[in-house]
Amino acid sequence: MSTFLTDHQYGKQSVRLVHVDRGADRHRLCDLTVDVTLTGDMADSYHSGDNSKVLATDSQKNTVYAFARQFGVANPEALGLRLARHFVDSQPAVSRARVGLVWHGWQPTDDCHSFRRVGAEHRTVTITHDGERSWLVGGVSGLTLLKTTGSEFRGYPRDPYTTLPEAADRLLATTVQARWRYASAEPDAAWDDDFRSARSALIDAFASTHSRSLQQTLHAMACGVLDAVPSIVEVRLALPNKHHLLVDLTAFQLDNPAAVYVATEEPYGLIEGTVARTGAGDPGLAWW
Repeated sequence: MSTFLTDHQYGKQSVRLVHVDRGADRHRLCDLTVDVTLTGDMADSYHSGDNSKVLATDSQKNTVYAFARQFGVANPEALGLRLARHFVDSQPAVSRARVGLVWHGWQPTDDCHSFRRVGAEHRTVTITHDGERSWLVGGVSGLTLLKTTGSEFRGYPRDPYTTLPEAADRLLATTVQARWRYASAEPDAAWDDDFRSARSALIDAFASTHSRSLQQTLHAMACGVLDAVPSIVEVRLALPNKHHLLVDLTAFQLDNPAAVYVATEEPYGLIEGTVARTGAGDPGLAWW
């Protein structure tokens, strides 16, 4: 039988890193999960078990910790860029490195040295470096939004299997999964400010757009990010429709004027889309 290896990659996943910056007046806590994925001239390891070009995943894990100590963790973008470039520059066999980081939020309490965990929402960052160019993709996951009015869904095709009634005013909820591609990956860019602006733009557009469909809302949210952050050239969104259904209370001789709902988990609609600036160019490996 004739075969060939079409693709390969490997790395260390779910490296848990907690970094404490012990400032004189207030401590700063950074809680990250880091994924490292490497690819390159390592086919011999698959073909014959020759590991002479394989950087051990344990070494990758240790590099994450060592870099956190040497350079600190100002933000996930800066740490990810350092790591991705290091793996390519230091290992001749590695032609491409991808570092994904999830920032787990903590907020200080009134005490300057204690914190509380912030829900299911996470800041996300993915950096890809191929030795010549770096691509940086930021994002947010788990951002749950809901509006109690200003949303409708009407005018859709009706076929023999359609039972859904048209809604002139409905409750709309979603959990945002957003990723955005930056035009460049400069180490000194204002990543924290850009993230805050992009997140605020998503929330503002969701709230202010009179939604005739979740698709329309998605487009408005993506355009809001592009308007708010000039350094972002492309936005990808996945918006599950978190259905809230009116409860039928007629069996209890009660009306229900859009007051009592049941929140359902499954099944759900999933709306996805990408909006890019005109002339943004080919993302290449940006989404790899």
